[in-house]
Parts: sequence; C-alpha cells; structure tokens
Amino acid sequence: MSKPLDTLWYTHSPEPTGLGVAVESGRLAEAFRPFGTNIQALRESSDREVREAHFDHHLPNSVRHGGNIPAIWAYSTRESTRVLGLSWIDEVQLLVTTTESGVKTIRDLRNRRFGVPKWANVQIDFGRAQALRGLENALSLEGLRVSDVELVDYPYGSAHVDEPLHQTYGGHVRLRGTRVRRRNNELIGLLRGDIDAIFIKGAHGVQLAEEFGLQVIVDTGSHPDPRIRSNLGAPRTLTVDQHMLDHHPIAVERILQTVLRAEQWAWAHPDETRQFLARTLNTSEYWVAAAYGEDAHRRLQTNLDERSISALQDLTDFLHRWEFIPRHFNVLDWIDPKPLENLLQKTGVEI
Repeated sequence: MSKPLDTLWYTHSPEPTGLGVAVESGRLAEAFRPFGTNIQALRESSDREVREAHFDHHLPNSVRHGGNIPAIWAYSTRESTRVLGLSWIDEVQLLVTTTESGVKTIRDLRNRRFGVPKWANVQIDFGRAQALRGLENALSLEGLRVSDVELVDYPYGSAHVDEPLHQTYGGHVRLRGTRVRRRNNELIGLLRGDIDAIFIKGAHGVQLAEEFGLQVIVDTGSHPDPRIRSNLGAPRTLTVDQHMLDHHPIAVERILQTVLRAEQWAWAHPDETRQFLARTLNTSEYWVAAAYGEDAHRRLQTNLDERSISALQDLTDFLHRWEFIPRHFNVLDWIDPKPLENLLQKTGVEI
C-alpha cells in the first residue's frame, strides 16, 4: 500500500526536460498540493550534502530528470535508483577551432592539441566525459582514435556542488550568480592559440561560437546515427530512488503523469515553451532555437523507445571503457518500465 509522501525532492538539469517544464509552470507543485506533500528543490538547499544528491542521487524520495552521465555513475556505484523514462532532444555538439589553426576537417585533428576540462573534487567529471565522448564520436567518423590527438587538460578547482545556491524569484528557482558565465579555461586556451580545438554544446555553445567567431569542424549532434549523437544530454534520464518506488508508488505515478502532461502542453504551446526553456537555460529564446531547433517543443517526449535504450547502453559502455564509472552494467537492469506502462494503460494514452 502506498504511504503518504511528506517531502518530494526534485532536481532537473539546466536543459530541456519535461520535469523542468512541469516545475517552471507550477504543475509539479499543483499535482502534489492535494496530498499535502512538501516540494523541495535539491539545488536550492543550504545543505551541501543535499545539493550533492543532484549528482549522486543518494537522497530518498527524490526524482531527477536531466544529464545522464551523473545518473549512470550513481547506479554504477550501486546507488539504488531506477529509470522511469528517457527523453531525447537533439542539441548541437560542436568541435570548434579558430581560423588561425588551419584545422578545417576532422582528419586535420590528427596530431593536433585538443583541450578538455579536468575537474577536481568531483565524484563524476561529466564535463570531461562529455568532451571526450564528443571527440571520440567525431574522430570515429574518419577512422581516427582519441590516441591520434594530443589531449591537453584544463583544470578547474571547485566542485560542481559548490556552485552558488539557488534563490526563488516569482515561484521560479534560479541559480544565484548565473548571469555571470563560468570561466571556460579551454576556450581561453583556444583563443590564445595554445590548443587547436575544443568541444562545446547546447545554447551556450552556439552563443560562444558566434561571439568569438569560432569555426565549426563538425556537429555530432546532427549526425543521423543516434549512437554518434548520444552524449550527456541524449538521452536524458528520468530517475527515482528505489525507496520511493517501493513505498510511494502513487507519488511515482503522479510524477510521471505530471511530466507527460507538461510535455503534451508544450507541444501545443511553442512560444511559452521556448520562454520556459530560455529561463531554465538562462539564455535567450534565440539561442534556444539555434541549439535545439524551432520545433524543440515537439521533441519534449519521455518514453522508453529502443533507440534511446540502445544509445544509453552505448554511452554506458563508453564511460566504463574510459573508467569514468566503476562498474559496467546492462541498462535494461536499471530501467523499470512498469510505472510508465501502467500509467499509459490506465490513461489509454500512447506516448
């Protein structure tokens, strides 16, 4: 029997997700109001350990929708979580250079210097992982390997969890200080001519490329093969902890229902959705469209299709091969399809 849920902890990455739309629009709070459940944002907490749960998912009665690499890492360390759904919105994933470098094609990267971030004091360095994933996928298109390129590390001293705390403005959670863009050490190295190429992605990546006149070598985010496009943001994972799944199944069902309804609302409201996404990404609607397409609202869709599952497995294999995660696993063992299947059967809706 499902027990009342006192507090629901939620977190979503600053990326397009159904949970993000549900939070921004107030739908998540509205869905749990009749139950008297307290809705809390993990990253709004003043407790560092609670904020850390955004990355390691250790907090009971929590839901997370966003970048998959921290979620994969958490499960690999035997954190008891389950995937309820996967969402896929393609975004630009760029390998960029400068006009002075002489690099014009992927093959020109052979024996060149490629800058990658290296974070200290983090449990999972997802920034480094996504850069290497983008590089490896791009090089594979021309039969090259990462060993054909010289990697140059650019260190970052603070942990992700030490980012400024969130504050709430008009009901919307905001990261204090995010109006100031974080220093990008690899970009500085590229502009100085110390390295020949870097990886950037998403709305801020497109903006950086235009602002600094960077030359795009390849956009792996637009490649027809889903495995080449799969990275931190593709597919994004919707996960809950096993405790909530076992003891609060009604709450889990309500979370899923709220996410799916928020996505359906987004399909019919493109302008408002772009506004939500711009706020979530802390950028303008122009850059949202440039990074995710004019039809991004139509691609907000959480399901468990075979393409997403296969791509998630391919990414998991990559993370283990590069020793970003301690344990290899079959993602089918991580996924619990029953909550989504039961919800769709109950509502008679096909998502």
